[in-house]
Amino acid sequence: MTTRKRNKPSLPESDSDKTECEAAKRLEQCQSDMNTVGHNDLLHHHLSPYFSMRDSPRLTYSFFNQPCVELAKAFLGKVLVRKLTDGTELRGKIVETEAYLGGEDKASHSAGGKRTERNTAMFMKPGTIYVYPIYGIYLCMNISSQGEGAAVLLRSLEPLSGQDVMRGLRAAKRKPGAKSLKDKELCNGPSKLCQALDIRRSFDRRDLATDVEVWLEMDPEKEAIVDAGEVVMAPRIGVDSHREWATKPLRFYLRGHPCVSVLNKDAERRMDSQSDTERTVC
Repeated sequence: MTTRKRNKPSLPESDSDKTECEAAKRLEQCQSDMNTVGHNDLLHHHLSPYFSMRDSPRLTYSFFNQPCVELAKAFLGKVLVRKLTDGTELRGKIVETEAYLGGEDKASHSAGGKRTERNTAMFMKPGTIYVYPIYGIYLCMNISSQGEGAAVLLRSLEPLSGQDVMRGLRAAKRKPGAKSLKDKELCNGPSKLCQALDIRRSFDRRDLATDVEVWLEMDPEKEAIVDAGEVVMAPRIGVDSHREWATKPLRFYLRGHPCVSVLNKDAERRMDSQSDTERTVC
């Protein structure tokens, strides 16, 4: 786009001139983005109503497009949003994740580069939702990252809004007369959070960056990046049979948070020991 020549450059810019300038800058940004993402992604990014709002807290493709371990850590403190058919929005802050690194990872569904109908989402672009069943009745939600067949499991959330609805959704899957759940018990496990947010099997292969029923946001009340000193790195849960991969510290959680599914005191003691050593050196 070209701009008009002004005969009197000393005069202040008109509103129309400013609009043209902003439009030109946006066009230049679009052209730059097109060099790094696909054309369809660009259309989603610039035309979706979620992205047309300035300063939208919703996270886009660029956030998900990072290595698996980095993405698993970056998820901590972010807010998962689920919009129900009646317009109700359920929100939960991610406090625990696990990284599954793809073909090299013996504990991953994509170990050895194996691609199946079930795990197809793990091989799709970063930000793709991977929902799979366990024990035939429960579901787990993962998000693909960079890396062939790599994805991050969402393990636990801190409920932020819609707790009564979450409690009702959880109760529907529990035995009649079961004790009412406390807020910290609503989403403190991968299948529990899927029940509480009504994450369905049909969400598999959807794009978390553009979907209208589920997406990820920044927490407006928190820093963009969680301090490394708050993040515990520990072995993953339920992968004991996978030899050396069972002990790799690929689970990440916010230390001291009541909604974490399983604490690892050994990992926390190692953190304390390392901190003491660093202070001594300083």
